[in-house]
Amino acid sequence: MRHVRRAFERGLFRLTFALFLLAATSLSAASRDPGQYFFDPTFGDFAEELQNARAAGKKGILLMFEMDECPFCQRMKTTVLNQPEVQDYFRQHFMIFPVDIEGDVEIHDFAGQVMPQKDFALKSFRVRATPVFAFFDLDGNLVARFTGATGDATEFMWLGEYVVQGRYKDSTFQVYKRERQAASE
Repeated sequence: MRHVRRAFERGLFRLTFALFLLAATSLSAASRDPGQYFFDPTFGDFAEELQNARAAGKKGILLMFEMDECPFCQRMKTTVLNQPEVQDYFRQHFMIFPVDIEGDVEIHDFAGQVMPQKDFALKSFRVRATPVFAFFDLDGNLVARFTGATGDATEFMWLGEYVVQGRYKDSTFQVYKRERQAASE
């Protein structure tokens, strides 16, 4: 009887362990690290990155103004920016870089001026709350700005489509979002 019980316990342990591995594998397959798959590497020369974006056939540059202790930034990274479809769509259309609004690392802005990230964020774009998603055309002009976390990955995708389709030229994002919501009902 003991042998049967031990065999049953071993089998149950193996089954539980296998299910755990399967769940862990499926979870990791459903998301990817945004540091590797969403953001592009940069030396912080945004004037040069504009040239790179033009050469790569991108629509523009997306900057995510963030700070380490921002819970909304972390939520975006762990629920939206880690989604493969979000990463693939945005990387197809934009070069994407994070900017630390408290950072002392020097960057070159779109005009080539050198300044710390925190001055670039505050003085150039008046970023006080995070996250801020700022979209720039290939001439370095700000064309769309979204402050805060989106509700979900779908809303963030709509934000990207809004810019890619050039709807910022004739509509606000809120109007575009209402149109998309009505179309999906």
